[in-house]
Amino acid sequence: MIGAGISGLAAAHRLVELEPGCRITLFEAGPRLGGVLSTLQRDGFQVERSADNFITTVPYGLDLCRRLGLSDQLTPTNPAHRRTYAVCRGRLCPLPDGFMMMAPTRLWPLAVTPILSPWGKLRAALEYFIPPRKDEADESMASFVRRRLGREAFDRLVEPLVSAVYAADMEKLSVLATLSRFRDMEREHGSLIRAMRRQMKARKRAAREGRGEGERGRGGEEESGPRYSMFVTLRDGLSSLVDALAARLPEGTVHLETKVERIERAHGGWRVFVGPARRAGPTVGERDAAESSSAGETRPVESRSANGVDAPGSRSANGTYGVFDFDAVILATPSHVTAGLIEPVDAELARQVGGIAHSGTAIVSLGYRREQIGHPLAGMGAVVPSVEKSPILAVSFSSQKYPHRAPKGKELLRVFLGGARHEELAEMPGHELVPLVEKHLAPLLDVRGQPCFLDVAHWPRTMPQYHVGHRELVAGIEARAAGIPGLELAGNAFHGVGIPDCIHGGEQAAERALWYESEDRSQESGVRGH
Repeated sequence: MIGAGISGLAAAHRLVELEPGCRITLFEAGPRLGGVLSTLQRDGFQVERSADNFITTVPYGLDLCRRLGLSDQLTPTNPAHRRTYAVCRGRLCPLPDGFMMMAPTRLWPLAVTPILSPWGKLRAALEYFIPPRKDEADESMASFVRRRLGREAFDRLVEPLVSAVYAADMEKLSVLATLSRFRDMEREHGSLIRAMRRQMKARKRAAREGRGEGERGRGGEEESGPRYSMFVTLRDGLSSLVDALAARLPEGTVHLETKVERIERAHGGWRVFVGPARRAGPTVGERDAAESSSAGETRPVESRSANGVDAPGSRSANGTYGVFDFDAVILATPSHVTAGLIEPVDAELARQVGGIAHSGTAIVSLGYRREQIGHPLAGMGAVVPSVEKSPILAVSFSSQKYPHRAPKGKELLRVFLGGARHEELAEMPGHELVPLVEKHLAPLLDVRGQPCFLDVAHWPRTMPQYHVGHRELVAGIEARAAGIPGLELAGNAFHGVGIPDCIHGGEQAAERALWYESEDRSQESGVRGH
């Protein structure tokens, strides 16, 4: 197993679940487990340094948490503030009630929103009458939304919402690889508005009959933006998921700060060459730790694994080195790393995998006393359209979304920057990034004074870009990889960037690896490895 992010950990755990006697070795080049998943607990604040929750309509995250005994930690978003704002001409405006990612469930809120001009509203309403596209060909998100809702609705409503999720270039982002259900709505109902209204009627009817839940939060207002009622987090932080997975792995499984230098076919299996991870300077996490501190204090941000505990049996001081033989190998690494490892094995497969581009983000988390913020923060957060020419992609009102994330009388804000819009910001040093954030955040939220808490997290080249044609590209990758016995691929570059998708991909890779072993190596009695 190569790569100990959530995909790799889920794969390793699944192997142990299905075949407790198998021998597993997990190599991780970094100093800790979890990949981008990292929770910081300091001064009463709980900061998720990357993803801060996961969706429940895709079952794999919930299912894994239950199998790990974490059900009692599952925490829903605050029902009092399930709405989203958008920046409009330098001010925060609530998204129209019932506007879900790229389609309205009600026309009246769309008709009265100040975000769109009268012509923009009329053009969006005309979506009801726009003929549907009949073919199955992929298209960019920008093309799809402009075709259905018009340019202004795309620029002011859809582009910022989708960019906040995928950190992508909307002119290249594949609608079929990301939000294909909206193309399905167009094909099946002829209109997004018609489809959403029918779905809402069915949902309300089910709610009246006691068979489901409505879309309204406390106070009767509808959700807007992402459907926040469908998201949960873990009360003790998402790093507790990493810890729980690590605790289920046998002693000696994990080798931290260990870089896989190459892999090759050998004797019907795989030979893996590893050495200690060589670093010319501090890692991004160490640089973040050195730059981030509480205002007025010098205590650095911790950069260890969740709760500062290394995985069982890990060797994080000098890494592991040597040559190892295995029956199967699972690569759960970023696509550019995967491509480099498999290039000597299959150059064409490496070219295809390497063709999946990545963007990166930086996340600046700031804590303030409540009286320092003039805005009521009556929502989950705000998205920023590209047309606003701001470096900020989105702002999460983290302690409104999940109240336990800040001490009483204080608020926690998480600001997202970078992505395909401003790739350079993903690696901008914190001492330059923080003043930039404060400059643009202060007028939006009426912020006064300096933060009492500060953390900066850099995640360069971590967000895969699902460009038009991505599904066909992945289908070709998987077909070619299936012809290489004992080689499995996992990670967020293929079928989804969310935590549940990564878990599912890792678990499927583990199941395929075990199937290969049972079918092709049942006659062998040697030591097994994955």
